[in-house]
Amino acid sequence: MAKKKENLFVSSKGQITLPAAMRQALGLDGNAIVTAEQRDGRIVLTLAMVVETEVWSDAEVRQWARADEFQPGEREALLVRADLHEPARGQRRKRRG
Repeated sequence: MAKKKENLFVSSKGQITLPAAMRQALGLDGNAIVTAEQRDGRIVLTLAMVVETEVWSDAEVRQWARADEFQPGEREALLVRADLHEPARGQRRKRRG
């Protein structure tokens, strides 16, 4: 990529405006987020990756945990269907195939 150099004005609030041609060349839209890094006397801007997160209360987590619990007999039925159930004492596990 060819280097482009532009002189930018820093406002009294510390804001800069990247020229439209530079934003377009880098694929930055109006909602882009960049990371500013001070490196060897320079400011390096890098397109940032933002991952949205949500925060849940302890009560919400407990509610989900309760909802995920097996009902009586449900675990055993799933193990039988998957052929992973433990055989009764004295019985051997069936071999597949």
